[in-house]
Amino acid sequence: MISLLSEALAERGFDTLTPVQEAVTEPDLTDADLLVSAQTGSGKTVGFGLAIAPTLLREDDRFGPAATPLALVVAPTRELAFQVMQELRWLYARTGAVVSSCVGGMDIRAERRALERGAHIVVGTPGRLCDHVRRGALDLGDIRAVVLDEADEMLDLGFREDLEFLLGAAPEDRRTLLFSATVSPMIAKLAEQFQRDARRISTINKSEQHSDISYKALRVAAADANHAIFNLLRYHDDQSAIVFANTRATVNQLSARLSNRGLAVVTLSGELSQSERSHALQAMRDGRARVCVATDVAARGIDLPNLNLVIHADLPTNTESLLHRSGRTGRAGRKGISVLIVPPRTVKQAERLLKWAKVTAEWTVPPSAEDIIQRDEERLLNDQSWSEPVTEEQAEVAARLLARHGAEAVAAALYRMHQSRHAAPEELSPPDMPAAREHKDFGPSRWFALSVGRNDRAEPRWLLPLLRRSADLEKAAIGAIRVQESETFVEIAEASVGQLMAALGPDGEIQDGIRVRPLDGLPEFSRPARAPRPEGAKPWRTRDEGEAPRPWKAKPGSPKPNSPKPGSPKPGAGAAGRSERPDAGKYERKPRRDQSSSPGWSAADAPSEQTYSQDAPGARKPKYQPKEGKKPGAKPAPKHKSAPKPDSKWASKGGPRKQGKPSAPRAAGQGTPHRRKT
Repeated sequence: MISLLSEALAERGFDTLTPVQEAVTEPDLTDADLLVSAQTGSGKTVGFGLAIAPTLLREDDRFGPAATPLALVVAPTRELAFQVMQELRWLYARTGAVVSSCVGGMDIRAERRALERGAHIVVGTPGRLCDHVRRGALDLGDIRAVVLDEADEMLDLGFREDLEFLLGAAPEDRRTLLFSATVSPMIAKLAEQFQRDARRISTINKSEQHSDISYKALRVAAADANHAIFNLLRYHDDQSAIVFANTRATVNQLSARLSNRGLAVVTLSGELSQSERSHALQAMRDGRARVCVATDVAARGIDLPNLNLVIHADLPTNTESLLHRSGRTGRAGRKGISVLIVPPRTVKQAERLLKWAKVTAEWTVPPSAEDIIQRDEERLLNDQSWSEPVTEEQAEVAARLLARHGAEAVAAALYRMHQSRHAAPEELSPPDMPAAREHKDFGPSRWFALSVGRNDRAEPRWLLPLLRRSADLEKAAIGAIRVQESETFVEIAEASVGQLMAALGPDGEIQDGIRVRPLDGLPEFSRPARAPRPEGAKPWRTRDEGEAPRPWKAKPGSPKPNSPKPGSPKPGAGAAGRSERPDAGKYERKPRRDQSSSPGWSAADAPSEQTYSQDAPGARKPKYQPKEGKKPGAKPAPKHKSAPKPDSKWASKGGPRKQGKPSAPRAAGQGTPHRRKT
């Protein structure tokens, strides 16, 4: 390994290399093309930075003046491209390398000026890199190495044509390194097309899950999904977290709820501009924000320091998304937790997802309010402030506080101040509780009859507030409401019967002319009557035993059963009803069957010759009747639009033509001159 790069690694605290970093830096792979599959969070960026260093520097220890780029790194997202650029800058800082970025959403003019000044390594997204190449701002003629980071994600996003364009524009003797989580058939085809005898490297153990990530599946009630997320964040209060959702609407909803509970939240989704996304990630890195609510745009390549908790508010759509989301934690040897929120309706889906991903998760419940309060007390007792030395000024203030209020009051005030910095935890329902409210018995009650019913367009939606407003009744005191034809029955709780009776007038009127009378027992409910049948309609009846079914009768305009399709020849039609085949002479046609031998046919009924009479009753007349002296089937010649009318005047060279007088014959070559339109 190059000594300057080793010094940069030691400065960053790298004692040992990860398996993928050791594999790609083998001496025998210095000039080979690589197809690498590595676990998320395994240090792939530093790995390919070390792998391409001998190709870029060759025998030198430092880079010369920046000119056309020597290396091209392509990433699927803007965030990953910026992260790769930052990693390569500190790795190559001692070698004098100039690392530039070309990322969509940023100022293209500033990028063009940076490329004109020169760069050794260019990192960007496929679309923006292709734009610079087509505009002539990016010259790939001196490229020595091309790295495709997260190649499978770029193909999934539809960047195949852009990748083929960039690889085709680079020199053929370059090195090509493909880093992909999975080697799909599309990745294999891309490698076969643009790599030379690529060496396959895989550090993924499919039989074991990520040892630094512990998975948990939390069973929650349907109405407590968001409350469970808040309790998780309160329980892990000293850690940064990222919450994944499937849609932008869910991201906005969750971020608003968590912000209202006092948490420092930022959002990350595709609808944000590049500057907004960069500011959100920077707020997470410098500690100004503790929670990031994001879509899958942040599921790949994003490395946030001290990110120890990943929450899946919505279940991922596939196993790759689950692994890449969870891979935002447990990076570079750090431990992390990946939590799935599982309402009752998604339990089976979560079980299948974990099984297909070959992940073993602990099924448990979210932390309760008591667990969070106990965790807050532990944090207070184990706070590092207790071990810090006390200054003279602090000792004087403490003595005055103890002398005035006493030790117990000072400690209680300190605990209240500690609790006031956090929102109260949520009380969660048992996870096995159904989403809908269970029906409970109404209890002792009495029925009343109202003087309005279905004939008066009475509806429960306006009778309920009428009763509550007139008798000052609680909603729980009103039970069932049954609307009948002329009156309505209402069930009132026994404890509120006296209150309703006191609100009635002397004639039992409650409001707007509606009278109420108590009933002795359960009323008799009547079903709504069926609408009367129209006059003249036959009464409904069933078929008697032994009665034959009625013959089928087609409706007007409907085809008969077993009728041929429109356009097909009628059964029994001769050669006139079929189109003549080109090879009809090769085959012998079967003679027609004599209809006289068929049942129900008499030879005496057959006509001796075919006759046609237009006057016969029921005979169909032809559509066109030819006139005498004209050829049958000939259509009348259409009149030309420009033909002169009988009484019109035609302006010509010889003056107006008189009607009925033939014009003088023209000489040969003489005619009406053609006027060209100018």
